[in-house]
Amino acid sequence: CRMGGVNEVLAVLLMAKKYGVPIVPHSGGVGLPEYTQHLSTIDYVVVSGKQSVLEYVDHLHEHFLHPSVIKDGFYQTPTEPGYSVEMKPESMDRYEYPGGEGSWWRSDEAKPILEGIKI
Repeated sequence: CRMGGVNEVLAVLLMAKKYGVPIVPHSGGVGLPEYTQHLSTIDYVVVSGKQSVLEYVDHLHEHFLHPSVIKDGFYQTPTEPGYSVEMKPESMDRYEYPGGEGSWWRSDEAKPILEGIKI
């Protein structure tokens, strides 16, 4: 399911703990692995005290200033402040919609999306 932010996630973590239900944050979109690593840490430290499964999607990390790091099958706890989702300025310039000259949205690759063609 989709959550509306940290407050909703915290409520779900607490309900899951009460009823003995494990949680697995999903990381399928841009920046979600960078974001969900924090949610999993909150679950471990504050709520469950158990290591849990955390989905990992290995693409698009190159667009972030502080991408998530996996070592020996485990997320490494971030050391930078914040949610680790700050994007590199050049990625923002390239993919901002509708974008200016040089934007991905002005490329031939984007035309099917903009024209509503299923790809």
